[in-house]
Amino acid sequence: MQTGGFVIADVWGNCWLNKPLILYLCCVKNFRQQQHRPKKSTLVIGFEAVNEALRNGKALERIYLHNTRHGDVVEDMRQLAAAANVPINKVPVEKLNGFNVGNHDGCVAVISKIQYQDLQQVISFIVDEGRVPLFLILDGITDIRNIGGIARSAFCFGVNAIIIPDKGVGALNEDAILTSAGALEQLPVCRVNSLMKAVDELHLNGIQVFGSEMTAATPIQAIDFSLPCAIVMGGEEHGIYLALLKTCDRIFRIPMTGNFDSLNVSVATGVILYEAGRQRGDGLTIS
Repeated sequence: MQTGGFVIADVWGNCWLNKPLILYLCCVKNFRQQQHRPKKSTLVIGFEAVNEALRNGKALERIYLHNTRHGDVVEDMRQLAAAANVPINKVPVEKLNGFNVGNHDGCVAVISKIQYQDLQQVISFIVDEGRVPLFLILDGITDIRNIGGIARSAFCFGVNAIIIPDKGVGALNEDAILTSAGALEQLPVCRVNSLMKAVDELHLNGIQVFGSEMTAATPIQAIDFSLPCAIVMGGEEHGIYLALLKTCDRIFRIPMTGNFDSLNVSVATGVILYEAGRQRGDGLTIS
């Protein structure tokens, strides 16, 4: 039956008119887009407010700075942000206006939902407790749903901490925390300004680094995850960046019987962490 001027085609090539369905899909799309705009209560607005938040040690996820702003106030903010390991993104004014906060004066910061930890302090804490370190490094993973799913697996399979770069990774916002079922609030997260330097720090502490790469010759079963180790997972588009991949002690693949390119990164992480937990005897071996 004809209900309006919109044509919908199904997978068999049949066509029909369904204006209400189109309107519904548009509403769903708009709702999903709105979820990614931070609530005003999670924002710090203006240079003075942002600098004061930094001085008081408030946890900030990221600072968005108008790309034409310069001067002493900007330099003060850069120094404070560097000391607090808070990344700064230089953006056009349209990005700042998109926060819909009125007079932002060229600077808006997002309050972090995560209390980031210092990597060396986490390593020392794990070792002092007599535990064998197991870390997870996320390189270039931008989809917050994947990050949330990865965090759930990490929490379930005994990962001590997740290591992320300050740029090139999805925001650990309310949506990511919701997708993780709260795991991101339970797991230590270490944000570093260089994953290469983080790998150096891990190596200095006797922690091996294993990279997951679909073209690797070594199957996952040949990797000894009972050792102190960190596992690197790359983004679905580029995988692990080459420079970081070269720092890995070993790279491995997940054997698959199906003729398909690769697993979703969240699914692959779950498979790898299950194998790591099984080898470590973390209650995952069926007797």
